[in-house]
Amino acid sequence: MSSTAESVPAAGHERLWSVDDHLADILAAVHPLDPIELQLPDAQGCVLVEDVTVPVALPPFDNSSMDGYAVRTADVAGATDEFPAVLTVIGDVAAGSGALPEVGPGQAARIMTGAPLPPGAEAVVPVEWTDGGAGGAAATAMRPAGAGGEGASGEVRVFRSAEARAHVRSRGSDVRAGDLALEAGTVLGPPQIGLLAAIGRGSVRVRPRPRVVVLSTGSELIQPGEELAEGQIYDSNSFALTAAARDAGAIAYRVGAVTDDADTLRATIEDQLIRADMVVTTGGVSVGAYDVVKEALSSVGDEDEPGGGVDFRKLAMQPGKPQGFGSIGPEHTPLLALPGNPVSSYVSFELFVRPAIRALMGREDVHRPVVRATLAAGKTLSSPAGRRQFLRGTYDAEEGTITPVGGSGSHLIAALAHADALIVIPEESVSVEPGTEVDVVLIG
Repeated sequence: MSSTAESVPAAGHERLWSVDDHLADILAAVHPLDPIELQLPDAQGCVLVEDVTVPVALPPFDNSSMDGYAVRTADVAGATDEFPAVLTVIGDVAAGSGALPEVGPGQAARIMTGAPLPPGAEAVVPVEWTDGGAGGAAATAMRPAGAGGEGASGEVRVFRSAEARAHVRSRGSDVRAGDLALEAGTVLGPPQIGLLAAIGRGSVRVRPRPRVVVLSTGSELIQPGEELAEGQIYDSNSFALTAAARDAGAIAYRVGAVTDDADTLRATIEDQLIRADMVVTTGGVSVGAYDVVKEALSSVGDEDEPGGGVDFRKLAMQPGKPQGFGSIGPEHTPLLALPGNPVSSYVSFELFVRPAIRALMGREDVHRPVVRATLAAGKTLSSPAGRRQFLRGTYDAEEGTITPVGGSGSHLIAALAHADALIVIPEESVSVEPGTEVDVVLIG
């Protein structure tokens, strides 16, 4: 795939891509997934592609916000502890009630929270303002239905007056029929799913969460829980990147580590394409004799799309210099090939894969937040000339400071586990003094 900012390298020199050009190339080639209709439970985390209007008012009827008694305001005017209003209780109104009793002069109806306001009633007095129909002092709770004694019949003493509409939730006070409930582009979280359900929508049209297949390469890799032999290490990258893909909003599938064999890798990727909107590999993209991803995919192209295939590049960054990007298979599935060192792969994911996933989702906020912070370090930080360096750090929002964690080595995964930010040292800087303001990418 061609760059959006293509430049011709000098003869005999391989082009060194900038971080920005590589990212722009990826985002220019990755397009949002086609919309589909999903049931509400499956639409969580997805981006709405249509405006949703309210078909019915919410709430759809006047209802009580308290457990108490539905009354006429004139009947409780001037009521006090010494001179309570004594009303005849004509029945119960529970949430979901159909036929409602009509409250006439000198009458009241027991009413529960959420129950419709019966005709004739103008307000609700909380049960705590009454004797609960039991006689004596103010009640502390509503007596259960059918508990015996005075309840849905008999008399109730009311010790306080009530204004019209007191403790009544009016029809349409939340949203009215025809109102815009949610606009296209809204990301559906729990509150939005709840609103859609409340207005009667069982499904919505959204861009689906992309399916991302993550696989790591390396004959030295074994799965956690197995016993290490000489020269072996545990596969951590596929676990970290699968978790990162889910955190970005994708449906992620982790594939066990693939050995250093080009044919095996090609076959594995081809098998996974049926469930992939994106493939992410880690390892095997450098210049070593066993860099299997580069060997397996350099010659792979999309037969009917000129410029397809996977392009392997060197970037002016540290960590993460070797990168690969392109598309494979009949559906031109995007593939991002990341380096194998744990920190390199994770930093590369944050910079390139996460924005691509969110672009597939149709999200506008594809990038992590970037803030300015003061470097709180005990010594000067060095950086290679001409490379944009990303160091791990912990960000203190209150103090506005960033503190480095661990060293610059691309294998130092323990430091990464304690970091919540990346310190950005630009290409033109070879050193940064403590107290300097720097860009910080928030990843926590």
